[in-house]
Amino acid sequence: MDVRYMRWILFVFIVLTVNWLHAQVKAKELSHEAHWVDSVYRSFTLEEKIGQLFFVRANYPTGGYLPQVDTLIKRYNIGGVVFFKGNPVDQALQTNYWNTLSKTPLLISIDAEWGLGMRLSNVVDYPFQMTLGALTNNHLIYEMGKQVAEQCTRMGIHINFAPVVDVNSNPLNPVIGMRSFGENPVRVAEKADLYMRGMQRGGILASAKHFPGHGNTFTDSHADLPLISAPLKTLLVTDLAPFQFLIDRGVGSVMIAHLSVPALDATKNLPATLSKTIVTNWLKDSLGFQGLIITDGLDMKGVTKYYQVGEVSLKALEAGNDILLIPDNVPSSIEMIKQALTRNPLLMDRVEESCRKILHAKYELGVWKRQKIETDHLLEDLNQPLYQSTADEMMEQAITLVMEQEPLPLKVGKKMALLMTGTDGPTVFEEMLQQSGRFDVFHVAHDESNLKRQMLLKK
Repeated sequence: MDVRYMRWILFVFIVLTVNWLHAQVKAKELSHEAHWVDSVYRSFTLEEKIGQLFFVRANYPTGGYLPQVDTLIKRYNIGGVVFFKGNPVDQALQTNYWNTLSKTPLLISIDAEWGLGMRLSNVVDYPFQMTLGALTNNHLIYEMGKQVAEQCTRMGIHINFAPVVDVNSNPLNPVIGMRSFGENPVRVAEKADLYMRGMQRGGILASAKHFPGHGNTFTDSHADLPLISAPLKTLLVTDLAPFQFLIDRGVGSVMIAHLSVPALDATKNLPATLSKTIVTNWLKDSLGFQGLIITDGLDMKGVTKYYQVGEVSLKALEAGNDILLIPDNVPSSIEMIKQALTRNPLLMDRVEESCRKILHAKYELGVWKRQKIETDHLLEDLNQPLYQSTADEMMEQAITLVMEQEPLPLKVGKKMALLMTGTDGPTVFEEMLQQSGRFDVFHVAHDESNLKRQMLLKK
């Protein structure tokens, strides 16, 4: 027999054997995951199954960690918590403590759109997404995503509610603005995708928000229910397109906004979070999303203005959401869902679907291992030189000359005026310009009187 033929047979045999072994290992892993999810789910009481859907506020920006969370963990076996302002060591210790109370390990989440510096002190601050919109080297955004994932993992955080996928088509938008990558849907999608993939390849779950698009509003959904009056054609090519792009690329979760969008659901004063048409028919069926669906905060006026406490969580569940984020009252919400189950037993299918999806996420993100967060060298690990150099490089590369009416550098011999708005004292930029002796510097506070402003104009 030809030696070359024998070698080819041997090569094919090796390849098939390796593939078979890999398939067996994968099947074993999937079997373990399915067994863990099923056994944990079957161990729950009805209240605990419902409780897994609730993620509660850990703290307010100006206060300590909320003691009532202890009770919610022990009484209802809630699924997770959301951390806000704080410092890394305190948050790590609090996470460890709450996990000692929980029957099922908690999914830890945070709203860190531009990295942990958005919420935690003594960590690296990355640029806002609007600044990243000016970058031409988009690989830096991917690197930022990986670094944010490393920092989240070190902090025991599993979900980061980012990236913002809203297209900033309304410059007067009071709530998105600098949180968006910009006004071009293609560029928003590309940059959001890199940030998302960096985080998810780093081992944490990203969340595309705020579906179906919060970029063209005049109202902050924290204060009221915004109206999106754009026609369906505009929504499809502008607002929904970046979400579809990230869904196709494998984003793990999507956050639903409190928005009234008549082109998608004409029901008056119905937020997207509570709309089955938007959450199930559009997001799940039309866009094909199968991952975790998360409500925006259920304590926000955009959803509580027209619906009662408890009713909000029930309607969000019925609409197709999996994670019910920061409701005003967990006990009354669970009670209302239990009452609805007596009237409509088929609602249990929704509870089971969402509970199992959350448990699968806990397995895939390693939450089931219940690992303790070590606080030794925590700040050093979160402030590695590479992290800061990446943030600095992004800021440097994002500097953009918007308009050039006269050639740079500035002409020698001319006296210049520098107007600083909203600053309390001299900045590095101001001090450098003053050293040239060619600049008169003026400061204007945000709340400056009209008389002072007029006097400055005359100068």
